[in-house]
Amino acid sequence: MRIVEIVKKHGPITGEEIASKLDLTRATLRPDLAILTMSGILDARPRVGYYYSGKSSQALIADELKRIKVDEIKSMPIVIKESTSVYDAIVTMFIEDVGSLYVVDVEGGLTGVVSRKDLLRQSLGQGDLHKMPVSVIMTRMPNIVTVEPHETAYEAARKIIEHEVDGLPVVKKTGKPDGKDKLEVVGRFTKTNITKLFVELSEGI
Repeated sequence: MRIVEIVKKHGPITGEEIASKLDLTRATLRPDLAILTMSGILDARPRVGYYYSGKSSQALIADELKRIKVDEIKSMPIVIKESTSVYDAIVTMFIEDVGSLYVVDVEGGLTGVVSRKDLLRQSLGQGDLHKMPVSVIMTRMPNIVTVEPHETAYEAARKIIEHEVDGLPVVKKTGKPDGKDKLEVVGRFTKTNITKLFVELSEGI
């Protein structure tokens, strides 16, 4: 961005001087300067002007990963019931083009996850795929790694790496009459979400 290059070369420099070098008005430049200042790329001091903060692009991206919440970038979850047949689960996964399906009970609480590997393994084995429910082959709670909407993108990415999974169900805890928490699936956070976020952050710096 030309603004950053000007500040690097001539800073500290006032907004009016930056605008003059770009042949723009101060008012036109104000939103860009505000964004660059809020993002930490530039610093500003009264009666002195703008100067480059010295933060690297990597440091700025790391800061954003620790600021952005999962709720801001999660994708829509693809949910099926425990009684869904393995055959119908395969069809759903193919149509929706996802790597995992989240399985819920009659009350809508998360009980399991079915991956492409699970379905492929079963389709190559024995049994009637039309009659076999996904509850037979799914990975069950509590062996499922989840993430909550308020957690950061950085925390979610760490979970994906540490547990060597392609994605995480985004869940919200809701109370039940028996006192036990039910996990309601409200989204999914995958490696694709992380990749898109990296691209967006990199293009914005």
